Amino acid sequence: MTSTERFGAAPVADVGTSESAWQQWFSTRGEIPMLEVDVERLVVLAAHPDDEILGAGGMMIAAAAAGIEVVTVCLSDGSASHPGSPTHSPEDLAAIRRGELDAATDILGVEHSVWGGLPDGALTTADGAMTRIVESVLDERPDMITGVLSVWEHDGHPDHEAVGRCASKITRERGLPLWFYPIWLWHWAIPGEDTIEWDALRAHRLDDGAMATKKAAVEAFASQIHPLSDAEADQVVLPAHILERLLRRHEYVFSR
Repeated sequence: MTSTERFGAAPVADVGTSESAWQQWFSTRGEIPMLEVDVERLVVLAAHPDDEILGAGGMMIAAAAAGIEVVTVCLSDGSASHPGSPTHSPEDLAAIRRGELDAATDILGVEHSVWGGLPDGALTTADGAMTRIVESVLDERPDMITGVLSVWEHDGHPDHEAVGRCASKITRERGLPLWFYPIWLWHWAIPGEDTIEWDALRAHRLDDGAMATKKAAVEAFASQIHPLSDAEADQVVLPAHILERLLRRHEYVFSR
């Protein structure tokens, strides 16, 4: 069964695997190797506005502090976060979410994201467009040693997986280093299950300053962490039990 099939159509309909279960597993697994990013330029790929902050905000902070040029690319417009909303049209949501992402990157201290603007929820049919966007960003600085940090290709959300597959194909063709950050893995996976390449996991620890900055950046996504209205279709997309798993002291990537 694929992660997408396991994840289902309603990803936050239940609480998923608790953060306490993950922490217990981390404590018994043994030391996870620390992430080493030896590049001059880091291109960070997200499917939706907020993926990159939730999954890799601390890594971006550290990379920028180390003098690495950080370029973030958001492929979709985020317009499908609240389908059927009685208060916000998809066009409204796209504008809101782009503004939130710009505010979040300002807080992190990196440049505003390259905005792909592709239809949210339809990235599985947009491989050609995504490839052109990502390759154009990579081609901007051919003189720099570049690595790619992408949302994971087995994350359980079709858009996430489409971006991950795109990243995998491009980096393989160009011989670039690639790291995958998971988002929804922490919701649906069973800690230690043997279908996941845990040996490829690498850790990045956030210090107190980075933790505070990441949390402030996440707060910029008001449309996702607070209800848009009292209507059922306007409820929170990222409730507390989801954020708990994404605002932990360590961020994790799968090294390719």
